[in-house]
Amino acid sequence: MRIALVGLGDIARKAYLPVLSATAGVELVLISRNAAARDEIGEKYRIGERYPDLGSAPLDTLDAAFVHAATSAHPALVEALLRADVPTYVDKPLAADLATCEALVALAEERRCSLMVGFNRRFAPAYAALLDAPRDLIVMEKNRANLPGEPRTVVFDDFIHVVDTLRALAPGPVLEAVPHRKMVGALLHHVALTLRGDGFLATGIMNRMSGAGEEWLEAMGGGSKIRVEELTDVTQFDGGRRAIPRDNWKPVTWTRGFEQICAAFLHSVRKGEVLSARDALATHQLCETIVQSVEGTA
Repeated sequence: MRIALVGLGDIARKAYLPVLSATAGVELVLISRNAAARDEIGEKYRIGERYPDLGSAPLDTLDAAFVHAATSAHPALVEALLRADVPTYVDKPLAADLATCEALVALAEERRCSLMVGFNRRFAPAYAALLDAPRDLIVMEKNRANLPGEPRTVVFDDFIHVVDTLRALAPGPVLEAVPHRKMVGALLHHVALTLRGDGFLATGIMNRMSGAGEEWLEAMGGGSKIRVEELTDVTQFDGGRRAIPRDNWKPVTWTRGFEQICAAFLHSVRKGEVLSARDALATHQLCETIVQSVEGTA
């Protein structure tokens, strides 16, 4: 399979290159405006095919593409790949506004071309295992030490992980979604979302002024609680406290779900299956609602 890696920034280097370069049957093609990055990574991973942009790359020879460019570049890159009928995986968010996201999903459906958004937490083993646990109450925090920011950027680039994880773990249809926030001037200091359904409540929090960069998730119900810290450390509470042993030999790309999500996307490409981004779009819709609430336009 000929797979293009479009954009060679931090997430591509840390999460995707180690996985894709080690995947049997994959021939990588590098596409980036950064010539130094193209050459450095090309030499490191022995990738000979390197192009500065999509216009110079032979898109008709590609089996799929992974887009890891800046969020602002996603719409143009994804549209070009879809119009070339290249199954496309793109980092979250698909775009930074709902209207653009809707247009891209509609284009993918029109072209009958796969479009997948990289919500890796859905594939992280410790989080995925919670789908088999009682989840009457779900609480998630993903905080930053001292990083207030512009609301749309915070919500679509970062809090979106919390939104999507809550949606993925919700044990039934969401009947109500209520956002909360604290603004100081033009900067968002904290944001929260509560999802309510029949018999369950899911709350996600991001404090950009928390004094710590951290992530934890708890699922409670049926007389038990499971707590996951930093996507790796799992503790079971059921009248006592028991740490669940983890395999310390597993790489970060496995514990954070990158190996699994890449494998799922590539499997669909090999099978000729068309993946829909409709469910991912629902997460972006919630993010747009949160932003409008924060900005007072809802």
